[in-house]
Amino acid sequence: MDPDLVISHKFPETSFSYTERLVLPRPLPPPTAISRDVALYALGVGACGGDAVDEKELKYAYHRDGQEYIQVLPTFASLFPFKNGNGLGLVDVPGLQYDPSLLLHGQQYMEIYRPFPSNSSILNKVAIAGLHDKGKATILELETTSYLKDSGEILCMNRSTVYLRGAGGFSDSSRPYSYASYPANQVDRVSVPKSKPSIVYEDHTQVSQALLYRLSGDYNPLHSDPMVARVAGFTRPILHGLCTLGFAVRSIIKSFCNGDPTAVKSIFGRFLLHVYPGETLVTEMWPEGPRVIYQTKVKERNRAVLSGYVLLKHIPSSL
Repeated sequence: MDPDLVISHKFPETSFSYTERLVLPRPLPPPTAISRDVALYALGVGACGGDAVDEKELKYAYHRDGQEYIQVLPTFASLFPFKNGNGLGLVDVPGLQYDPSLLLHGQQYMEIYRPFPSNSSILNKVAIAGLHDKGKATILELETTSYLKDSGEILCMNRSTVYLRGAGGFSDSSRPYSYASYPANQVDRVSVPKSKPSIVYEDHTQVSQALLYRLSGDYNPLHSDPMVARVAGFTRPILHGLCTLGFAVRSIIKSFCNGDPTAVKSIFGRFLLHVYPGETLVTEMWPEGPRVIYQTKVKERNRAVLSGYVLLKHIPSSL
């Protein structure tokens, strides 16, 4: 590991599109544009999973009641860093030595600056936001800022925190190496209240959930290949952490925002434990002003798998 080489690396800008497909119904009314990528993502994080005509969620996959465009969940932003190249774009970073099979996704932070269009061309600008030697592991923070390619308007920002197991110990243990490109803040300082949650939302994942979610762009075989999962120490392929985050944020939008995805300003999630597809997710929620603290547990094992907060644009109400 050469930290100076890592943090000085200049990532190439990357661009990608998510698109609509024109559908000509028979018999005609006017043709309808279907945003396949957006709808596929919504289904991948459980939208309409319990009720195919859910009045607060059908709009993520279908143009209901004449709506011109389907709506986009804010966690759709979490897919954007995977457009940076192989994985999160870390394969070709000089000075970064690690075993990809030992990489763990630790945290995800997102800021949403404007509602997502149902189709767009996006430009990603990427930078190393943090690098920390933890002895037995290295913590790497990757910041991806995404812009609308045509107008240059900023759309969202992702800060992905990954743990590179076995890649630490490259600095003096008495003064371990630590670099951050942004001032210390309160983003990752979230305590789950000990009081009874205001709302509890239960959602059942499908046994094929990871196979559906991976079609949105995260093809890590840990989530699909039984042999790879066993080598990593799991009895079978596990669910993507960002898929679990999508389930949790969707439950908050449904519970506190009357199903309005544009009410979300920022999102933070800390991944605590794996989820097996087919397990039941129970998300507990505590509103604190415009912020909703949450914790998601697996019902079958009674274990917390995710915690964090969602910052809303207004004081929420449980509608």
